[in-house]
Amino acid sequence: MPGRLTRTGKALAVAVRKFMRDVTRQLDRETIARIYLKGEGIEIGALHNPLAVPPAARVRYVDRMSTPDLRRQYPELATRDLVDVDVVDDGERLSTVGDGTQDFLIASQVLEHCQNPLFTIEQWLRVLRTGGVLFMSLPDKRFSFDVDRPATSLEHLLRDYREGPEWSRHQHFEEWVRLVERVAPEGSDARVEELLRVDYSIHFHVWTQADMLELIGLARSLFGCFDVELFLKTDYDVEHIIVLRKTPAGGATVTSV
Repeated sequence: MPGRLTRTGKALAVAVRKFMRDVTRQLDRETIARIYLKGEGIEIGALHNPLAVPPAARVRYVDRMSTPDLRRQYPELATRDLVDVDVVDDGERLSTVGDGTQDFLIASQVLEHCQNPLFTIEQWLRVLRTGGVLFMSLPDKRFSFDVDRPATSLEHLLRDYREGPEWSRHQHFEEWVRLVERVAPEGSDARVEELLRVDYSIHFHVWTQADMLELIGLARSLFGCFDVELFLKTDYDVEHIIVLRKTPAGGATVTSV
């Protein structure tokens, strides 16, 4: 009897995993956007790949440069259509966006480009209304060109948040040049200085799935004003989609989607 129960339990577990994988195959970015996004919001750093949103959602596009300047910054996107930037602002600070003015904020594969991720999440939450949605996606370093880079520790993120990110900026570029671009040692210093000069947007921080969960948990403990609505590993492993909903300070909010 115990053996049959064990086999039955294993078969059930396999069936459940298959069912969940079949379900998540249907949950891509656009499907999740239809579920969660409505009202007035912003998308940060959309470039040539803006999120397709439902008719109930109206988006303004935010980037650190105007569209012509972005074209000069990223010549590799010369053949792509870029969104028209509505708001030129630092996506980590959003200094021109008022507190509690947005129903949603979209940041698809943006946080890894941010020099101070915890501060950035704090600012993204700041501009949301209570009940507003933060829609993020993050790449898993294990399945990208960041595979050989060490995952960013919570201690590193906390130091960036408390002291500012300048202490680690240069070492991030050095790591990028060495482990992503694979520049030979004799040319690495010059390449680092070139990227610093043009303020190139590298992946400053990288995470695995487990690290992302710890990051969200740390943000929750620091800021305490959101619920995790969704944490989804996409079927193709490349990224995780995270949906947070802003709550009143210290409590949950009941909303319909």
